[in-house]
Amino acid sequence: MLDVEAMSLYRYVPGREHLLDAVVERIIDEMREDPDVLDLPEHGWQDFLQRLAHGVRRVALAHPKAFPLVASRPPEAPWLRPPLRSLTWVETFLVGLNSEGFSDLAAVAAYRAFTSFLLGHLLLEVAALGADVGPLDVVDDDLDKSLAPYPTVQRLHAPLREDHSAAEFEESLENLLERLALIKAEN
Repeated sequence: MLDVEAMSLYRYVPGREHLLDAVVERIIDEMREDPDVLDLPEHGWQDFLQRLAHGVRRVALAHPKAFPLVASRPPEAPWLRPPLRSLTWVETFLVGLNSEGFSDLAAVAAYRAFTSFLLGHLLLEVAALGADVGPLDVVDDDLDKSLAPYPTVQRLHAPLREDHSAAEFEESLENLLERLALIKAEN
C-alpha cells in the first residue's frame, strides 16, 4: 500500500505505537479537508452536527480497516471519546453548540450522546466491510448448523442480512438530533 518495506517506516517514526497514533491523527484530520464539515454552525446546530456526522462516516467508510484504530488508540486526553478524540474536534463541537444556545452541560451531554451514536454505528458498519473490530467481527455462518436451534432467526435470515446502513444512519442521526433538541430546551 505504501510501496515501502515495513521496517523502513521506522526511520520516520520511533516505533509501532507512534505509527498507529499517526495513522489515527491522519484519519481524523481528513475531516478538516472535507468541505461539508463546518468549524461553526452556519445553518443551525442540527445542520452543523449532521455535517460533522457525515464527515466522520465518510472517513470511516474511506478507511474501514483502519477506522477501528480511532476507537482503540489512546486519545489526547483520557476523557475524550472516539471518534471525536482530538482536542481540536471536541473544541469545535462544544463551541459550535454553545454558539447555538446550548448550555455547557447540554453541550457536554450532546457530545457524549453524539460520540456514542457515531462510534457504535460506524464500528458496526466497518465490521460489515471486513474491519477487524474484535468481538464485533462478522463471522461466516453455516445456516444449516448454527441457526437450526433458532427457527425465527433462520426464517428471517435474509432480511436480517440486508444492508440498510445508510438509511439506518440517517434515521438514527435524526432521532439523536431530536433528543439533543430536548436536552437543549431543558438546560
